Amino acid sequence: MKIKQSAKFRVKLLRLLRQKALKRGRIVLSSGKVSNYYLDGRLITLNAQGAYLAAKIMLELISLRRISAIGGPTLGADPIVGATIALAGAAGKKLGGFIVRKKVKGHGRRRLIEGPALKKGSRVVLVDDVTTTGGSLIEAKKALDKEGVIVDCAIVIVDRQEGACENLAMAGCRLISIFKKKDIL
Repeated sequence: MKIKQSAKFRVKLLRLLRQKALKRGRIVLSSGKVSNYYLDGRLITLNAQGAYLAAKIMLELISLRRISAIGGPTLGADPIVGATIALAGAAGKKLGGFIVRKKVKGHGRRRLIEGPALKKGSRVVLVDDVTTTGGSLIEAKKALDKEGVIVDCAIVIVDRQEGACENLAMAGCRLISIFKKKDIL
C-alpha cells in the first residue's frame, strides 16, 4: 500500500531545504565524493519548524509499519530521532529511539548502539537526513543485524541519487526518501 504524505508538510519542508540547507560550491562529501552542492540537513532538523515537519512526515511514513523503534547513524539521525519519538509520544504512540555510533566509545558502557536496549527480533526503521551512497546507513544496519534486530527499511529526508538506493538494496534494506536530488535542485 502506498502511503500518502501530507502535501502541505512536504511543501514547507522542501522550501526550508532549498532556503537553508542547500549550499552551492565544491565540497567533499562524507562518502569521499566531490560535489558542486551540499545539503546540510542539520540546518533543517536542528530548527524547530524543520524538525517538526520532518517528524510529522516520518511518523506518517512509519504509521503502517509494525516497528518498535527508529534510529540511525549519528549525527544525521540524532535530531530526527528525537523529534519523531517526541511527536509520537505527544500523540500517545509507543516508539523507541536509538543512535548508532561510528565506533564503540572507549569509556562508560562501551556501546555501539545507544538508547534503550533493542530486543532480538524487534523491527526498526533506520533514518537519516541525507544519503549519497548509503554507507552510513549500511554500517548502522550491520550493527543492528549483529544484535538480531530486523531493519524494516531506511527513510531519509533527501536521497542524492548517487547509489544509496542500489547499495542499500544489496544490503537487504529498502530505501524510502521524502525527496530526491531532482526535487531540491
